Amino acid sequence: MTVAKETESREPERRQKTETEKKQAEDFDYSAAPPFTIADLRAAIPKHCWVKSTWRSISYLIRDVLVVTILGAAAAYFDNWIVWPLYWFLQGTMFWALFVVGHDCGHGSFSDNQSLNYFIGHIVHSFILVPFHGWRISHRTHHANHGHVENDETWHPVTESLYKKLPFMARLGRLTFPVSLFAFPVYLWVGTPDKGASHYHPESALFLPKERNDVLTSTICWCTMLVLLINFAITIGPMWVLKLYVVPYWLNVFWLALVTYLHHHGYEKKVPWYRGKEWSYLRGGLSTIDRDYGWINKVHHDIGTHVVHHLFPQIPHYHLIEATAAIKPVLGDYYRVPEKSGPLPVHLITTVMKSFSEDHFVSDEGEIVFYQSDPKVLFPVVEDLSCLLKFWRGQSLQTPLSRKVRLFDSLASTMANNLAEKDRYPQIHISELEQRKFRKPAAVALVRTLGRSPDDDML
Repeated sequence: MTVAKETESREPERRQKTETEKKQAEDFDYSAAPPFTIADLRAAIPKHCWVKSTWRSISYLIRDVLVVTILGAAAAYFDNWIVWPLYWFLQGTMFWALFVVGHDCGHGSFSDNQSLNYFIGHIVHSFILVPFHGWRISHRTHHANHGHVENDETWHPVTESLYKKLPFMARLGRLTFPVSLFAFPVYLWVGTPDKGASHYHPESALFLPKERNDVLTSTICWCTMLVLLINFAITIGPMWVLKLYVVPYWLNVFWLALVTYLHHHGYEKKVPWYRGKEWSYLRGGLSTIDRDYGWINKVHHDIGTHVVHHLFPQIPHYHLIEATAAIKPVLGDYYRVPEKSGPLPVHLITTVMKSFSEDHFVSDEGEIVFYQSDPKVLFPVVEDLSCLLKFWRGQSLQTPLSRKVRLFDSLASTMANNLAEKDRYPQIHISELEQRKFRKPAAVALVRTLGRSPDDDML
């Protein structure tokens, strides 16, 4: 009884302390130069946190492979539509766990043996159609330049001038929830909008000449996996491959993009991005964000413990939590405390949706910049996608698909640019559309969809 009363008497004090800490966090300037160095953080981490245990890493890999195998066998055995959705979620999450194993191999935190790292990395990444060395090298660039507006590689912001020039498909893939969270395979093929470069081509601008053989090896492994999938589709049927592999693959892509995005976006107070002399490896690393994924934390190897990982990627995943606890006193207010998750991280859905609605571009100038919002982002999506679909259907069945795609992208880009510049669509005349070689039925459908009556000459 006494303990209960004492706890109750302390509750107002606890609430006041929490509110005070929250107010301090709101007032804190995360972009200010930190009073500590990277050496200070390194010194705070216990020595054993740097030690890699090959057998421990292999045990996590064996666990993941066993779970993937059991899930696949169970789903194939029951083969009913009650089991399949549950299987897709669980297996997609496990595919993502395998990606994280390959991720650690890419950083060299799986083992001190580089050959083993590369061998395991190729096995697990090829299985989920990721070119290991191509991804490893570009991810290395991401870590070396994290938080830099121009030099970062993954989910870095676009500048305002580039944003205004982005074609429709680029905006759709980069800035639209949830489309952007399924764009990772496209990113591997063509790169980011401002740095178009393939992760598969040995002579891509992403790679140095000495790295070309490594990239070619990974591309061959990727192609081998693709051939195996095609062979399975021929042997056991495409529906089995779709249910057992393709759907989980896409859920793995969603996890990959969601987690990567949330580690660099979506905090209550906007994350600073840097250029020029204001950027440093330390300040860029401090702009990353830890996340709590509930029960999934251990499934995907504590990848949510991201700040210490970005600063010291050579630390094995099984030491990240302890290393984070060790550097938090040094970080002080520079550490963004993650919101506590329930069993599943459903709280992050609103976080990511809010970020996509607010974080669109940064200024072309300034050495410390923050995301800005475009209130007209991508124009009214539902209305205009309906318009574009009507345009597509208005094309003749004999129109070549490649020409349809070119016209579709051109029209969509024109619509987006017009809205961005004038807040509304200009009056559209049939002559303007004919100059773009649009068919007259499609032009009429377009104008009607925009809520206007066609001029007499249109009919």
